[in-house]
Amino acid sequence: MRRQPRGPAGLVSLTVGRPDPTALQDFLAKRFSLSRRAAKALIDGRNVWVNRSCVWMAGYRLRVGDSVEIPERAVGAAKRRVGGGTCEHGGGRAAPKSHVRVLWQNDDYLVCDKPAGRISCDGAGSVEELLREQESLPSLVAVHRLDRDTTGCLLFAKGSAALDAAIECFKARKVTKIYHAIVLGKFPYQHQTIDAPIGGEKAVSHVTRETASADASLLRISIETGRTNQIRRHLASIRYPVVGDRVFGFKSARDPRLMGVPRQMLHASTLELPDPSSPHSSIRAHSPMPADFRATLRAFGMGRRYASR
Repeated sequence: MRRQPRGPAGLVSLTVGRPDPTALQDFLAKRFSLSRRAAKALIDGRNVWVNRSCVWMAGYRLRVGDSVEIPERAVGAAKRRVGGGTCEHGGGRAAPKSHVRVLWQNDDYLVCDKPAGRISCDGAGSVEELLREQESLPSLVAVHRLDRDTTGCLLFAKGSAALDAAIECFKARKVTKIYHAIVLGKFPYQHQTIDAPIGGEKAVSHVTRETASADASLLRISIETGRTNQIRRHLASIRYPVVGDRVFGFKSARDPRLMGVPRQMLHASTLELPDPSSPHSSIRAHSPMPADFRATLRAFGMGRRYASR
């Protein structure tokens, strides 16, 4: 297949021609020599932009002259899944097991550095499943969850009694959770509290601006409550959505840098709570900003100060 043209910010840029299929899924399958299933996975991952708008419908009808842009890393990952380690039709060699970094542990608890692209628990390929095998701990259970594409500190209990004790700490709001997020736009406040219910339940997020450029800001967020998608929903509600958030954020990209961002830029930096198994000790873990997070900071002119955090 001929080499695909590169666009801005690590994007592959394609123009729809007259002989091309009009359904987006079929267009991608043909242009990248992918199966229809692999093409749909690209779309489901919200990696595909048509005329600078994110599209997640496999049957979206294209027109001649439409511009289709996909991050190079997403195309490469799709090709590797098909041609290398994880053949979609069951052949080929098995995918290599991912190693999950352990940030802290004792006899009862473990805090890992959750990678992007994996669910926290209750599913094949989850972080919980990987850690059970990696650490030889079949009883390991996630105490809380992070979104599939959120990275950072994730707490696990090594047994049912430890799990129950940790859940009580969460219910009593004895847990400190600090997140970092890159948001679109220059955040105007040094500090702001967002107190807005989610799903009819109280939800409170405390936001501090750490730095900002003309187009984006790095925020530090502590949360009093842990509602589903709380930080992403709260920031989107005040018109400063998390960069890369294709669900609650802006669906169009006037700035081409946004199309190259691989995921929502939300990172669970710090987790701290009293150790339920030791009354005079605490569980405290810190996760450094991952490489794609730092790369996004650099892309928006905020990278130098945070190069090693």
